[in-house]
Amino acid sequence: MEFVSAAAESRYAALVRAAPESVVGLDFDGTLSPIVDDPTQAHIHPDAAKVLVALAAQVRAVAVVTGRPARQALDLGGLEEVADAVHASGKDLFVFGQYGNERWSSAERRIVSPRPPAGLATFERELPRVLREADAAEAWIEDKGLAVAVHTRRLPDAEAAFVRLEGPVGELARAHGLVVEPGRNVLEVRSPGMHKGQAVHSLVETTGATGFLYAGDDLGDVEAFEAVAAHGRGGLSTLLVAVASEEQQALVERADVLVEGPDDVLDLLRMLTADAEALRA
Repeated sequence: MEFVSAAAESRYAALVRAAPESVVGLDFDGTLSPIVDDPTQAHIHPDAAKVLVALAAQVRAVAVVTGRPARQALDLGGLEEVADAVHASGKDLFVFGQYGNERWSSAERRIVSPRPPAGLATFERELPRVLREADAAEAWIEDKGLAVAVHTRRLPDAEAAFVRLEGPVGELARAHGLVVEPGRNVLEVRSPGMHKGQAVHSLVETTGATGFLYAGDDLGDVEAFEAVAAHGRGGLSTLLVAVASEEQQALVERADVLVEGPDDVLDLLRMLTADAEALRA
C-alpha cells in the first residue's frame, strides 16, 4: 500500500475526519475478489465480510459497484449475510450491478433493474460469426441479461485474442446501438449512458455523503474515479484507490493510493476503520 504524495496523505486524514458522513465504494473483481480464469468462481476474499461489517460501523454506507449482475455479486460475495449485520447496526450496504444498471440495498432487499437494451439479442446472435472470423471462436460468451461479455482469458494467447476482437466486436456493437467497455481480457457490450460514475453520483445524492472513498482496478472504474474527483472539487473529502496490475494501469495516474490486490484493499479498509474509531473515541 502506497500513498502517492503528501497531498494524498492529507486527503486520507480528511476522509478519516469525515468518515461518519462518508461512503466507501468498492469494485468487486480484482478489488474484493482475486481475478480468476473462471469468473463464476470469483468468490470474495475470506476476510472481506468481517472487514466490511466493521467498516460500516464507522461510515455512512458501503457500496459494491460492479460490472457483474447484482445477483452474482450478492451470491459470490455472501453480501446478503453482510447486509444483515450492516443493517442491524443502522447502516446501509448497497450493490450496484452491471455498471449501475441494477441496484440493491440492505434496506429494500430487491434488485431494481431495467429491461435489456434494444439490439442486444441480435448482437449476441451475430457474435459467434465475428469470433470465428477473428480466430477466437473459443472465447467465452457470458450473457449477463443487460449486457454480453466476451472473455479471452481462457484462450492460449489471451492478450492477442483481445486485440484481434476489439475492433470487430466494437463495430458490431455500434451497429446495434450498443457500447463496448474493455476490461482485463474482457469486452463487455451494453447500452450507452450508464456507467459507474452514475452510481457514484446516485450514492452521494441518496446518502448526502460529505466524503467518498472509491477503490477499483479496471477501465470500468475510470468513470467512478472521475465522478469522485468531481465531487472532491465540489468540497467532498475524497480518496481514490487503484489496484495496480500488469494488465491495466489506467487508474494509477488518477489515484491517491496504490495497492497490489484484495489483501491490500482490506488492509487499507482496516486502517480507515481503526483511525476513524480512534478519532471518535
